[in-house]
Amino acid sequence: MIDIKFLRENPEAVKENIKKKFQDDKLPLVDEVIALDIESRKTKQEADELRANKNKISKEIGALMAQGKKEEAEAKKQEVAMQAKRLAELEKKEPEFQEKITNIMMKIPQIIDPSVPIGKDDSENVEITKYGEPKVPDFEVPYHADILEKMNGLDKDSAGRTSGNGFYYLMGDAARIHSAMISYARDFMIDKGFTYCIPPFMIRSSVVNGVMSFAEMEAMMYKIEDEDLYLIGTSEHSMIGKFKGQIVNESSLPISMTSYSPCFRKEVGSHGIEERGVYRVHQFEKQEMVVLCKPEESMDWYNKMWSYTVEFFKSLDIPVRTLECCSGDLADLKVKSCDVEAWSPRQKKYFEVGSCSTLGDAQARRLGIRTKGENGTYFVHTLNNTVLATPRGLIAFLENNVNEDGSVNIPKALQPYMGGKEKIG
Repeated sequence: MIDIKFLRENPEAVKENIKKKFQDDKLPLVDEVIALDIESRKTKQEADELRANKNKISKEIGALMAQGKKEEAEAKKQEVAMQAKRLAELEKKEPEFQEKITNIMMKIPQIIDPSVPIGKDDSENVEITKYGEPKVPDFEVPYHADILEKMNGLDKDSAGRTSGNGFYYLMGDAARIHSAMISYARDFMIDKGFTYCIPPFMIRSSVVNGVMSFAEMEAMMYKIEDEDLYLIGTSEHSMIGKFKGQIVNESSLPISMTSYSPCFRKEVGSHGIEERGVYRVHQFEKQEMVVLCKPEESMDWYNKMWSYTVEFFKSLDIPVRTLECCSGDLADLKVKSCDVEAWSPRQKKYFEVGSCSTLGDAQARRLGIRTKGENGTYFVHTLNNTVLATPRGLIAFLENNVNEDGSVNIPKALQPYMGGKEKIG
């Protein structure tokens, strides 16, 4: 959420940012919120003056009563009563104005970084760098569901009966390699100095509204019926919410954490749920990294964080590339974002396995997460990045390590988590 003072002083810059994100329907919101802000400040100023005047007159009444000037004192009391009525009206308006302003401000997108490429949607994202050599073996790489089924590792029919489309059973070595990848991702980030955490898997609406835009919430979140609780779509939501309303000691920054959680998503949209495989599903597991830092450190952390994901996949013999997300592909709270994509030798193209974002002070401003240092109190910056989301990560692993006979090689990094096995299937 943008600082209202910045919007007040730079309305054209905010409008230009909206245009860069191809959200022209939001342009009227800028003038609307400015008008409301003017009325809100007038209301507050008048209310403050009345409150100050009330205190002044109250002292005068006391002095008049002490002097025996009861008639004059009574006249002053009448004046106070009239002003009190007006003050009550204004005090009722103050929170109403603030609520309206906040609701609009939460719809206006965050100012994007100048380095973000301008484009309408993800088709205009820009490739940055490729890591590892994307190879295509001299045999046809099977569909990932076929690889899993050949090792008796996937059962979607039973999951359809118990839970419906978009769910799955992983079994045997398939389930084990899935868990091994998550465990390795956890230890990989701990070795980078991140604090390991398992967060709550349900959060209140006040946290949801603080960490994501309304559009994202509608498309992603499952709400618990008759309770103010939502299933998390990523552990970032819980991890940032951990600091809601807190003043973090500046000396403790940066705070770097890596969190594990199951994730639940409605996956509403044109892409739909995958019928046969496990590429797009309602339930998956994820190892995340989250950082809270000073504003001047956020871009350095952004570059470190996505590079950790690249390093992680390279250690599993999976070629990857990074894509800079264009302006139209950025969620409203994001300042800058890039996707990490893994090579698919079956499709002979890359597909998304993770995303890294810096959100500036957007989440911190919504949730009231501040820090206090020598230069006063200010909002921290927040960042998040996927280390591993699986079974999507499992798909990348299988395709890049499968052999012609259907067996799958285990990279050295994962062998300790697989009882020393060098191959499965």
